[in-house]
Amino acid sequence: MAPVKVCVIGTGFAGLCMAIQLKRQGIEDFVILDKAEQVGGTWRENSYPGAGCDVPSHLYSYSFELKPDWTRRFAKQSEIVDYIEHCARKYDLYRHIRFKTEVAEARFDEARGLWSVTTKAGEVIEAAFVVSGLGQLSRPQFPRIPGMERFKGKAFHSAHWDHGYDLSGKRVAVIGSGASAVQFVPEVQKLAKRLTLFQRSPAWMISKDDRVFSPLWKALCRHLPGFQRAYRNYTYLLLESRFVSFRRAKGFFAWLATKQCQSFLDKSVTDPALKAKLQPDFPVGCKRILISNDWYPALSQANVEVVTDGVREITETGVVTTDGRTVEADCLIYGTGFETQSFIAPMKVWGRQGAELNERWRNGAEAHKGVAIAGFPNFFVLYGPNTNLGHNSIIFMIERQVGYILKCMKEVARRQAATLDVTPDAMSDYNSRLQQDFEGTVWTANCSSWYRNAAGRITNNWPGFTVGYWWMMREPDFKDFRFDPKPR
Repeated sequence: MAPVKVCVIGTGFAGLCMAIQLKRQGIEDFVILDKAEQVGGTWRENSYPGAGCDVPSHLYSYSFELKPDWTRRFAKQSEIVDYIEHCARKYDLYRHIRFKTEVAEARFDEARGLWSVTTKAGEVIEAAFVVSGLGQLSRPQFPRIPGMERFKGKAFHSAHWDHGYDLSGKRVAVIGSGASAVQFVPEVQKLAKRLTLFQRSPAWMISKDDRVFSPLWKALCRHLPGFQRAYRNYTYLLLESRFVSFRRAKGFFAWLATKQCQSFLDKSVTDPALKAKLQPDFPVGCKRILISNDWYPALSQANVEVVTDGVREITETGVVTTDGRTVEADCLIYGTGFETQSFIAPMKVWGRQGAELNERWRNGAEAHKGVAIAGFPNFFVLYGPNTNLGHNSIIFMIERQVGYILKCMKEVARRQAATLDVTPDAMSDYNSRLQQDFEGTVWTANCSSWYRNAAGRITNNWPGFTVGYWWMMREPDFKDFRFDPKPR
C-alpha cells in the first residue's frame, strides 16, 4: 500500500474537523483511523443518562457548519452525536474512515521521512503526516481502591454505561462527583432505592440557563440571514467575558464569581449538614465549574446520602469508608473522569533517535502552541497540552489548530521539503512563557484538579482569552521550525 499524505487518528470533533478541512483544501489522500464502530469520539462513548454539553449548542459546533435546528440551548449527547454523523456524511468522510482500527504505535523513519502507523491488528500504514485527534478526555480513569475486583454486584464506569442493567429499586453507590456524575446522578436518583454518593471534594456550581428552542427560533435561524451567526457570536463573547474571573485568583471579578456560586448553593440547599458537605474550600475556577439545575435538588432527596469520608476498600457487597463504615450496594458506578494527562496513551509514538512521546511527557506534557512537539517531525496533536478551556468552546480552539496545521503542511510542500520539526529552543521558550502566564491565575491556587499533573504543573489549560490563542495561531512563524529535504 502506497503511503498516504495524512493519517488522522480519531473521529471526534477534532479528527473530523481536520479531515473536513483537508477535503476543503482539495486533499483527498488521507485516512482516518478509529477503534470504535462509529464516529463521535468522547460523545459516542459517554452515553450515560443525562449526558449533555455544558457549552451552548450554537457555539459547540463547527463555525463552517451551523445547525439551525438545535432542539435546546444545551444539547444532549444523542443530538451531538447526530450532528457529528451529519458532518461525516455531508463532507463524504466515511469512505476515508477505517473503523475498528485501533492504533498501537507510530514510528518516524528518519531515512525516508515517513511515519509508519501500526494498528493493534498488526497492519502498517505509512503517512507523510500524522494528526492525533484523541484529545484530553478519551481514556476513562478508575480509582485505585483495594478490593475493586472482589465486588460481586454490577460495576461500571460512567463512560462505559451498561444500558441493559435496570437500576430500579437498586442500592447504588457512586464514586466521584465531577462533571459526569453531576449529569447522571439526578437521573439515577429517580430510579434507585438508595443512592450513596462518595464525594472526595465538592465543586462550585452555577445554574444552567437551558431552554427548548421554539419553532419560531429555529425558523429565524434557518431563514433570517445572519441571525444564527449573530447569536453564535453573541454567545462566544458572553462566554469569553467569563475569563476575567479566572485571570486573577483575587480581585473584584473573582469575588463576583464566588458570590454568584455561593448564592446558588445557599438558595438550593437548605439542610445545614448537607450544605456543609457541598461547600467548596477553594477559589471558584480552581477546579472545573459545574453547571446544573438538578444536582442540588437530587442530593437533597430522602433516598440520597452524600459521604465525605474516604473510601478504604471495596468488598464483595459494598464500600468501606476510612472510618470503618460499610455501605452495602447492588451496583457500583465510577464517575471518576478521565486520564487527562496522557493525551495520546495508550498509543506509543516514536520520533527522532528513538524518543518515545509518552516517556518524553512523563513529567508533564508540553507542545509548541499545543500542536507540535520537537523531535517528532510532521506529527501534530489536536486539543493537545495547554489548550483546554474553562470558559468557552473547545471547538473554537480546535479550528484554530487545524488551520495552523494546514499552513504547516502547505509550507512543507512549498519548500519541497520532506518534513518540518519545531526546534527544541522554540518549544522550550514558548512553554516557559506559557507557564509564566499562569502566575496569579486561579489555577495556581491551592487545590488539586485534573488541570495539573502530580508535580503541580498545569498541563491542560490555556492561560488566557481565546482571542489571544486565535491571534497567536493566525500564521506559523517558520523561523521556529527546521525543514528537512526529501531523501534522494
